[in-house]
Amino acid sequence: MSRTAPRALPLRTHRALLEAARAVRSHAHAPYSRFTVGAAVLDDAGRIHAGCNVENASYGLTSAPIANAVAAAVAAGAKSNPGRRDRDPPAPPAGHAMRRLPPVLAELADDDVPVLLAGPTGVAREERLGALLPQAFRLR
Repeated sequence: MSRTAPRALPLRTHRALLEAARAVRSHAHAPYSRFTVGAAVLDDAGRIHAGCNVENASYGLTSAPIANAVAAAVAAGAKSNPGRRDRDPPAPPAGHAMRRLPPVLAELADDDVPVLLAGPTGVAREERLGALLPQAFRLR
């Protein structure tokens, strides 16, 4: 895991993350909510990993997009993953995601890691992981 100083993402990286999240959103499986969401994370090697929501009849076992993107990054060998979600208008992660997923990101990244909140129209705002999950518990 990389522990570095706060960094701003270049505009090119913002655009690439937005594009990846929008593209994977088209693969979302959301027959119950009809609310498709894509997410993309950037690892320390500069690779982008994407994930989308995958719903099922139990709904509580629905797979969240950022969790899927983080899982794809970890499966590819990533160690640090600034996350982002795609929604219009920009919004923080949904209820269960705010409670479960930022801790997953906190395991892999510091509070200063940028998290992009963006919508299909391209409007984006950048938050820090620490703002989404203040005083995160970390086993280190």
